[in-house]
Amino acid sequence: MSARDSREFDVIVYGASGFTGRLVAEYLQNTYGQGGDAPKWAVAARSADKMAAVLAEMGLPADTPIVVANADEPETIDAMAKRTKVVLTTVGPYQLYGEPLVAACAANGTDYVDLCGEPAWMRQMIDKYDAAAKESGARIVFSTGFDSIPFDLGVLMLQKECVSRFGKPAPRVKGRVRAMQGTFSGGTAASLKATMAAVGRNPELLGYLTNPFSLAGGFEGPAQPKGNKPEHDDKLGSWAAPFIMAPINTKNVHRTNALLGHPYGQDFVYDEMMLTGPGEKGEAIAKHIASTDMMGGEGGPKPGEGPSKEERENGFYDVLFVAEMPDGQVQLYGVKGDKDPGYGSTSKMIAESALGLIDDVPEGPGGITTPGAVLGEHLVKRLVARAGLSFAAE
Repeated sequence: MSARDSREFDVIVYGASGFTGRLVAEYLQNTYGQGGDAPKWAVAARSADKMAAVLAEMGLPADTPIVVANADEPETIDAMAKRTKVVLTTVGPYQLYGEPLVAACAANGTDYVDLCGEPAWMRQMIDKYDAAAKESGARIVFSTGFDSIPFDLGVLMLQKECVSRFGKPAPRVKGRVRAMQGTFSGGTAASLKATMAAVGRNPELLGYLTNPFSLAGGFEGPAQPKGNKPEHDDKLGSWAAPFIMAPINTKNVHRTNALLGHPYGQDFVYDEMMLTGPGEKGEAIAKHIASTDMMGGEGGPKPGEGPSKEERENGFYDVLFVAEMPDGQVQLYGVKGDKDPGYGSTSKMIAESALGLIDDVPEGPGGITTPGAVLGEHLVKRLVARAGLSFAAE
């Protein structure tokens, strides 16, 4: 039995008084509950009194364990990391609040999952803490929400299908969002603003944002499509528009490929766009998306805000992956989610990622990794069984 096995909690939800953190706590309570064979989980926030009030407001049990932790007080972060097997954090922007927790988890051999879509900060954390995490055995897993699980795992499963059908992976894969209803989170918008501010202070960070291989551990692959202008996809018979999450998703897909030893090949080319339909109407929509602030501008959601339960329940997403083989053969693969991407589905994905580290891959090398590299098909099975996602060849 390792020292980690004797820890007080399996999972601590850090930031549970915030909008997305609340959804995670509700999901854990409604899906697993407390006591018996359920995972031992706690909620963490800066104020125990505020957290207790939030639990009452949500109708969660008053005896749900509460941990006090504050990013401004690193000793409380370190103490939290020592008490649990996994810290699940929704406290962003991570470049403003995340480093003390990454450092504490790496030092204490504590697994970590977040919702980060901030590639410049992620690269900085890899450079600073990957070696410490490898030494302690901590698995630090960024991007376990809508960015980038459906895309990371979608490519993984598509390539498995290609190897089964063609005997080898596809050198060219296109990720195409077919349909999506729901909003990006206020945290995602705040992260984008914080990233732009960070680049303003340190222009060197721009290279991390623009290089598709900036998270791939020093590997530099072939030129990649930019996907930043409307284009017509002749094979799919549809116009396609830039997809705002492509810059983070594509980097995570390339990092998974690198961490796994390039099972997709070292010549792998990947991009993501949104399909907008055929003809003049599809073209007009694509051009409108390309010229619009998809984060909602100043009127968009703020951190801690989000859609109503009805809006979350009515949301969905449908992503198509297209593998193109050198001989012209094509394999299609679809990933779908039954809730709005930024909140309803994301809260379930991050919760199952945390539990997957405990239940499905309790042992393994430490380091800063990706959902596809460390959890892979284990997570696909969890998400299909519990979180309303589907993965299927088409």
